[in-house]
Amino acid sequence: MTLDLYKHGQLAASREWVSLQSEERRRRAMAAVAEQDSATLLGLLEAHHVRTHGQVSQETLRKYRLGGRMWLGYAYSNAVKVLHPDPEYADLWVRGLEEAGKSPASLGVLLAGARALYAALRWAKATRDDPFVDVKPRKDKRRAWDKRQPYPDSDVQKLLDAAPVEMRVLLRLGGIAGLRASEITGLKWGDLDLDGGALTVQNGKGGKARRVLLSSSLVADLHDLGPRASDVFVIGRTPEAARARLRTLCNRVGVPYLGLHALRHLAGTRLIRAGFQLQDVAEHLGHSDVQTARVYGKWADDRLREHLRGQ
Repeated sequence: MTLDLYKHGQLAASREWVSLQSEERRRRAMAAVAEQDSATLLGLLEAHHVRTHGQVSQETLRKYRLGGRMWLGYAYSNAVKVLHPDPEYADLWVRGLEEAGKSPASLGVLLAGARALYAALRWAKATRDDPFVDVKPRKDKRRAWDKRQPYPDSDVQKLLDAAPVEMRVLLRLGGIAGLRASEITGLKWGDLDLDGGALTVQNGKGGKARRVLLSSSLVADLHDLGPRASDVFVIGRTPEAARARLRTLCNRVGVPYLGLHALRHLAGTRLIRAGFQLQDVAEHLGHSDVQTARVYGKWADDRLREHLRGQ
């Protein structure tokens, strides 16, 4: 891979680390550890991850950096030798996160970030250790569909009835278009084709782009909200801010908050309920594996619920 590839976008952020001579990269990494310079170490993590995986979503990088940051904070506060940690500390960190209420899915992401940090440190030749190689979070005992519970249609309608136009757009981008949180906040007006009834996700999960069809209700709300200059974000801010806004709206109208991603689960459930095939659902939601869409069938099938109501 030539350095010319590191001139733009995410790769530009990796350019400094990649362009260093091996010994200088090692020296900087070890100095950052000694000085407890988490920002520099997280920059190393990102540089290595982009170098080995190419273009990845900003949400993926954010989660990996969060995992690395949380591990470093734990290590520094407990006098753990970062370059050569006792593996027991890695286990204790994970067990502590579990006791703090982190879900297996969230913990898996944080653990991936910590592993990515040590992959970067090994690339820099600052260590040979891989303290998280045998660390595993407890298995999630919930069934797959229980982890993907959608908002009930009636609750979403309450939210829509109480929401200003920008929040209606956010709700429908998640609940109809099926966009992820980072895809919602990263969407720009230039990504919309309102006349054609579609939008383009430029940098979805895995750095993939996809075209998503829009409902007439979402197109109408987008017309009410804009249009604006092509480089302006439709929703903008951060995924965390979008989640906070949805939580605030849920609290205001008395709807249980299930998370922003539950809107995406609703989009999949609605498509299955409408009779679309798994392949159609997977393409609409941007799933790399069509079987991922199978779980929405559980929430779409109301026959058992209706039968039991009559008993």
